[in-house]
Amino acid sequence: MKADPTAQAALLELQAQDSILAQLQHRKNTLPELAEIVELEARAKELDGQRIEHDTAVSDLTRAQKKADAEVEQVKARRTRDEERLSSGAVSNPKDLASLQHELVALERRIGTLEDDELEIMESLEEAQARLTNVQGDLADVTAELEQKIAARDAAIAVLDQQAAEAQAERGTVVGGVPADLIGLYDKLRSQYGTGAAALRARRCEGCRLEINGADLRELAAQPDDEVLRCPECSRILIRTPESGL
Repeated sequence: MKADPTAQAALLELQAQDSILAQLQHRKNTLPELAEIVELEARAKELDGQRIEHDTAVSDLTRAQKKADAEVEQVKARRTRDEERLSSGAVSNPKDLASLQHELVALERRIGTLEDDELEIMESLEEAQARLTNVQGDLADVTAELEQKIAARDAAIAVLDQQAAEAQAERGTVVGGVPADLIGLYDKLRSQYGTGAAALRARRCEGCRLEINGADLRELAAQPDDEVLRCPECSRILIRTPESGL
Protein backbone atom coordinates (compact mmCIF):
# COMPACT_ATOMS: atom_id res chain seq x y z
CA MET A 1 0.00 0.00 0.00
CA LYS A 2 1.19 3.48 -0.83
CA ALA A 3 0.26 6.77 0.81
CA ASP A 4 1.67 10.25 1.04
CA PRO A 5 4.27 10.48 3.85
CA THR A 6 2.31 13.33 5.41
CA ALA A 7 -0.82 11.15 5.54
CA GLN A 8 1.23 8.33 7.07
CA ALA A 9 2.64 10.66 9.71
CA ALA A 10 -0.89 11.77 10.53
CA LEU A 11 -1.58 8.24 11.76
CA LEU A 12 0.55 8.95 14.83
CA GLU A 13 -1.74 11.84 15.75
CA LEU A 14 -4.73 9.64 15.00
CA GLN A 15 -3.29 6.95 17.26
CA ALA A 16 -2.72 9.53 19.97
CA GLN A 17 -6.38 10.58 19.85
CA ASP A 18 -7.54 6.97 19.82
CA SER A 19 -5.36 6.26 22.85
CA ILE A 20 -6.91 9.23 24.63
CA LEU A 21 -10.39 7.96 23.76
CA ALA A 22 -9.53 4.48 25.02
CA GLN A 23 -8.13 5.89 28.26
CA LEU A 24 -11.19 8.04 28.77
CA GLN A 25 -13.49 5.05 28.22
CA HIS A 26 -11.42 2.99 30.65
CA ARG A 27 -11.67 5.73 33.27
CA LYS A 28 -15.41 5.95 32.64
CA ASN A 29 -15.79 2.19 33.09
CA THR A 30 -13.70 2.09 36.28
CA LEU A 31 -14.95 5.14 38.17
CA PRO A 32 -14.76 4.34 41.90
CA GLU A 33 -18.32 5.59 42.27
CA LEU A 34 -19.59 2.70 40.10
CA ALA A 35 -18.54 0.02 42.58
CA GLU A 36 -19.68 2.16 45.50
CA ILE A 37 -23.10 2.63 43.88
CA VAL A 38 -23.47 -1.13 43.39
CA GLU A 39 -22.65 -1.73 47.07
CA LEU A 40 -25.00 1.00 48.25
CA GLU A 41 -27.83 -0.24 46.01
CA ALA A 42 -27.39 -3.74 47.44
CA ARG A 43 -27.41 -2.32 50.98
CA ALA A 44 -30.48 -0.20 50.23
CA LYS A 45 -32.29 -3.24 48.83
CA GLU A 46 -31.42 -5.24 51.93
CA LEU A 47 -32.59 -2.48 54.26
CA ASP A 48 -35.78 -1.98 52.28
CA GLY A 49 -36.51 -5.69 52.68
CA GLN A 50 -36.01 -5.33 56.42
CA ARG A 51 -38.22 -2.22 56.41
CA ILE A 52 -41.03 -4.13 54.72
CA GLU A 53 -40.62 -6.99 57.18
CA HIS A 54 -40.72 -4.70 60.24
CA ASP A 55 -43.54 -2.60 58.78
CA THR A 56 -45.58 -5.76 58.29
CA ALA A 57 -44.86 -6.79 61.88
CA VAL A 58 -45.97 -3.37 63.14
CA SER A 59 -49.17 -3.58 61.10
CA ASP A 60 -49.93 -7.08 62.35
CA LEU A 61 -49.26 -6.14 65.98
CA THR A 62 -51.32 -2.94 65.63
CA ARG A 63 -54.28 -5.01 64.46
CA ALA A 64 -53.67 -7.49 67.27
CA GLN A 65 -53.61 -4.66 69.82
CA LYS A 66 -56.89 -3.24 68.49
CA LYS A 67 -58.45 -6.67 68.68
CA ALA A 68 -57.15 -7.16 72.22
CA ASP A 69 -58.48 -3.72 73.22
CA ALA A 70 -61.89 -4.59 71.81
CA GLU A 71 -61.98 -7.92 73.64
CA VAL A 72 -61.05 -6.26 76.94
CA GLU A 73 -63.71 -3.61 76.49
CA GLN A 74 -66.28 -6.22 75.53
CA VAL A 75 -65.62 -8.28 78.67
CA LYS A 76 -65.55 -5.17 80.85
CA ALA A 77 -68.90 -4.12 79.43
CA ARG A 78 -70.29 -7.55 80.30
CA ARG A 79 -68.89 -7.21 83.84
CA THR A 80 -70.47 -3.78 84.22
CA ARG A 81 -73.86 -5.09 83.16
CA ASP A 82 -73.62 -7.98 85.62
CA GLU A 83 -72.56 -5.64 88.44
CA GLU A 84 -75.49 -3.37 87.67
CA ARG A 85 -77.88 -6.34 87.75
CA LEU A 86 -76.39 -7.50 91.03
CA SER A 87 -76.58 -4.10 92.70
CA SER A 88 -80.04 -3.30 91.39
CA GLY A 89 -81.65 -6.15 93.31
CA ALA A 90 -83.34 -7.40 90.15
CA VAL A 91 -81.94 -10.88 90.79
CA SER A 92 -83.33 -12.37 93.99
CA ASN A 93 -83.23 -16.07 93.34
CA PRO A 94 -80.32 -17.52 95.36
CA LYS A 95 -79.33 -19.84 92.56
CA ASP A 96 -79.33 -17.00 90.01
CA LEU A 97 -77.40 -14.79 92.43
CA ALA A 98 -74.76 -17.45 92.90
CA SER A 99 -74.53 -17.93 89.14
CA LEU A 100 -74.18 -14.20 88.60
CA GLN A 101 -71.49 -13.87 91.25
CA HIS A 102 -69.63 -16.82 89.78
CA GLU A 103 -69.79 -15.21 86.36
CA LEU A 104 -68.40 -11.96 87.77
CA VAL A 105 -65.43 -13.83 89.22
CA ALA A 106 -64.84 -15.55 85.88
CA LEU A 107 -65.12 -12.23 84.03
CA GLU A 108 -62.59 -10.66 86.39
CA ARG A 109 -60.12 -13.46 85.70
CA ARG A 110 -60.78 -13.16 81.96
CA ILE A 111 -60.14 -9.43 82.06
CA GLY A 112 -56.83 -10.02 83.85
CA THR A 113 -55.75 -12.56 81.26
CA LEU A 114 -56.77 -10.33 78.37
CA GLU A 115 -55.01 -7.33 79.88
CA ASP A 116 -51.82 -9.39 80.31
CA ASP A 117 -52.06 -10.44 76.66
CA GLU A 118 -52.74 -6.84 75.68
CA LEU A 119 -49.68 -5.64 77.60
CA GLU A 120 -47.51 -8.28 75.93
CA ILE A 121 -48.76 -7.19 72.51
CA MET A 122 -48.09 -3.53 73.36
CA GLU A 123 -44.52 -4.35 74.38
CA SER A 124 -43.97 -6.35 71.19
CA LEU A 125 -45.45 -3.49 69.16
CA GLU A 126 -43.15 -1.00 70.84
CA GLU A 127 -40.11 -3.16 70.05
CA ALA A 128 -41.24 -3.70 66.44
CA GLN A 129 -41.81 0.04 66.00
CA ALA A 130 -38.31 0.74 67.36
CA ARG A 131 -36.81 -1.73 64.90
CA LEU A 132 -38.79 -0.16 62.07
CA THR A 133 -37.65 3.33 63.05
CA ASN A 134 -34.01 2.23 63.15
CA VAL A 135 -34.20 0.57 59.74
CA GLN A 136 -35.97 3.58 58.27
CA GLY A 137 -33.15 5.80 59.58
CA ASP A 138 -30.47 3.50 58.16
CA LEU A 139 -32.29 3.33 54.84
CA ALA A 140 -32.57 7.12 54.70
CA ASP A 141 -28.82 7.46 55.36
CA VAL A 142 -27.92 4.92 52.68
CA THR A 143 -30.35 6.50 50.21
CA ALA A 144 -28.82 9.94 50.80
CA GLU A 145 -25.29 8.56 50.34
CA LEU A 146 -26.41 6.72 47.21
CA GLU A 147 -27.82 9.93 45.75
CA GLN A 148 -24.51 11.69 46.44
CA LYS A 149 -22.53 8.93 44.74
CA ILE A 150 -24.86 8.97 41.73
CA ALA A 151 -24.45 12.74 41.44
CA ALA A 152 -20.65 12.39 41.70
CA ARG A 153 -20.69 9.65 39.05
CA ASP A 154 -22.81 11.70 36.69
CA ALA A 155 -20.56 14.74 37.15
CA ALA A 156 -17.43 12.66 36.46
CA ILE A 157 -19.02 11.08 33.40
CA ALA A 158 -20.02 14.50 32.08
CA VAL A 159 -16.41 15.67 32.30
CA LEU A 160 -15.10 12.51 30.62
CA ASP A 161 -17.75 12.71 27.90
CA GLN A 162 -16.76 16.31 27.20
CA GLN A 163 -13.10 15.33 26.93
CA ALA A 164 -14.04 12.40 24.69
CA ALA A 165 -16.08 14.69 22.45
CA GLU A 166 -13.09 17.01 22.08
CA ALA A 167 -10.76 14.10 21.28
CA GLN A 168 -13.30 12.71 18.82
CA ALA A 169 -13.51 16.09 17.10
CA GLU A 170 -9.72 16.25 16.79
CA ARG A 171 -9.71 12.69 15.49
CA GLY A 172 -12.24 13.64 12.82
CA THR A 173 -10.00 16.47 11.69
CA VAL A 174 -7.04 14.10 11.36
CA VAL A 175 -9.05 11.42 9.57
CA GLY A 176 -10.05 13.96 6.93
CA GLY A 177 -6.44 14.12 5.73
CA VAL A 178 -5.82 10.37 5.54
CA PRO A 179 -6.86 8.16 2.59
CA ALA A 180 -9.74 5.81 3.28
CA ASP A 181 -7.78 2.65 2.47
CA LEU A 182 -5.03 3.62 4.92
CA ILE A 183 -7.65 4.38 7.59
CA GLY A 184 -9.22 1.00 6.93
CA LEU A 185 -5.91 -0.79 7.43
CA TYR A 186 -5.17 1.25 10.54
CA ASP A 187 -8.58 0.49 12.08
CA LYS A 188 -8.23 -3.22 11.30
CA LEU A 189 -4.82 -3.39 13.00
CA ARG A 190 -6.03 -1.31 15.94
CA SER A 191 -8.91 -3.72 16.52
CA GLN A 192 -6.40 -6.60 16.60
CA TYR A 193 -3.56 -5.08 18.61
CA GLY A 194 -5.02 -2.10 20.42
CA THR A 195 -2.85 0.27 18.40
CA GLY A 196 -2.72 0.40 14.61
CA ALA A 197 0.31 2.58 13.97
CA ALA A 198 3.59 3.13 15.76
CA ALA A 199 6.64 5.31 15.27
CA LEU A 200 9.96 3.78 14.25
CA ARG A 201 12.65 5.28 16.44
CA ALA A 202 16.22 4.13 16.97
CA ARG A 203 15.44 0.98 14.96
CA ARG A 204 12.73 0.06 17.46
CA CYS A 205 8.98 -0.24 16.85
CA GLU A 206 7.21 1.74 19.55
CA GLY A 207 4.19 -0.51 19.19
CA CYS A 208 5.73 -3.83 20.19
CA ARG A 209 8.88 -2.26 21.72
CA LEU A 210 11.09 -4.69 19.83
CA GLU A 211 14.27 -3.72 18.00
CA ILE A 212 14.20 -4.55 14.31
CA ASN A 213 17.13 -6.64 13.07
CA GLY A 214 19.58 -5.40 10.49
CA ALA A 215 18.26 -7.35 7.53
CA ASP A 216 14.70 -6.13 8.09
CA LEU A 217 15.92 -2.58 8.59
CA ARG A 218 17.76 -2.67 5.28
CA GLU A 219 14.64 -3.93 3.56
CA LEU A 220 12.56 -1.19 5.14
CA ALA A 221 15.13 1.46 4.21
CA ALA A 222 14.98 0.38 0.59
CA GLN A 223 11.27 1.18 0.37
CA PRO A 224 10.18 4.49 -1.19
CA ASP A 225 8.85 7.24 1.09
CA ASP A 226 5.26 6.69 0.01
CA GLU A 227 5.35 2.97 0.78
CA VAL A 228 3.36 2.11 3.92
CA LEU A 229 5.75 0.16 6.10
CA ARG A 230 4.74 -2.67 8.44
CA CYS A 231 6.61 -3.83 11.51
CA PRO A 232 8.10 -7.27 10.74
CA GLU A 233 7.50 -8.25 14.39
CA CYS A 234 3.94 -7.08 15.14
CA SER A 235 2.56 -6.05 11.72
CA ARG A 236 1.58 -2.56 12.90
CA ILE A 237 2.00 0.32 10.48
CA LEU A 238 5.46 1.79 10.97
CA ILE A 239 5.78 5.54 10.70
CA ARG A 240 9.19 6.87 9.75
CA THR A 241 10.71 9.54 11.99
CA PRO A 242 13.97 11.50 11.83
CA GLU A 243 15.26 9.12 14.52
CA SER A 244 14.18 5.93 12.72
CA GLY A 245 17.71 4.65 12.20
CA LEU A 246 17.02 3.70 8.58
